Amino acid sequence: MSAHGDRLTRVTPLSGRPRRLGGTAAAVTGALLVVASTVSVQGSAALASTLFDRASPLAVTGLRQAFGALAMVVVLRPRLRGRSAAQWRGIGLLAAAMAAMNSLYYMAVDVLPLGVAATLFYLGPFVLAARHTPRGPELALPVVALGGVYLVTRGGEPGAVELPGILLGLAAGAALAAYTLASQRLGRAEGLDALTLAVAGSALLLLPVSVPAVPALQAGDFLVLVGIGAVGVTVTYGADFLALKISTVRLVSVLFALDPVMGVLIGAAFLSESLQAEVLLGVAMVVVAGACVTAITAASSDGGVTRQTAPGEEPAP
Repeated sequence: MSAHGDRLTRVTPLSGRPRRLGGTAAAVTGALLVVASTVSVQGSAALASTLFDRASPLAVTGLRQAFGALAMVVVLRPRLRGRSAAQWRGIGLLAAAMAAMNSLYYMAVDVLPLGVAATLFYLGPFVLAARHTPRGPELALPVVALGGVYLVTRGGEPGAVELPGILLGLAAGAALAAYTLASQRLGRAEGLDALTLAVAGSALLLLPVSVPAVPALQAGDFLVLVGIGAVGVTVTYGADFLALKISTVRLVSVLFALDPVMGVLIGAAFLSESLQAEVLLGVAMVVVAGACVTAITAASSDGGVTRQTAPGEEPAP
């Protein structure tokens, strides 16, 4: 195979045209995008929880998606015409996964300690990471990351953990796994305009529960919703979408373990929460596991990047 044949490609976000990107650059860029996503997710969750006294988690989720969709539509102006039925199915699947993931996670956060909810949330991507990891020493990396998440959440805020909350957290994790796969599948051939339509679709699905909650909200609440919507939704989904476009399910799934870790760090920085030794050890475990899988992905034969495939060939995950 020629040197040119070995080069890897990715698809530009808006046009769908391939552009060259090396394996190391793809892995590092993908990791940084996931870090940006986790900061956005945990910051948005912290702000959203302040609204749960006046609106249900479902309503807050729907309004967040609506403000996010509005911002993305204004900026990206996605096209509606000229899309095939298969493209609309992909957009619809991602929209449904988004709506379910956010609703279930916010509902879990409402009844569980944040650390417990975040750990259950990560179990979905953890299964994906294990599924896409070769059966060898590398299989230990998702386990190390999960162990780190466990240590981090042991130092979280106390609270009763009951079966309904656990089921909500597990369901949110399953929805996160579905969202990861749907986002990667759509990103293989589509750009941020398709992502925008998926965000708008998720907002439409939640309109029946979000609109009735509007009269109960205060003026300041809408500033929070604009922040977690226009900024939080755009950064979170945009970073995830691009990370999965240029990298692998395995890399992104392992790095999703940063979500509960980031929650602990944000709590320490802005809520004056102390970090115990076991929490620091857990953070180190997740960071090391993430760094290892990033390095392995960069050094692998395909560089962790979606390469151009022959017609009818299924890209590797």
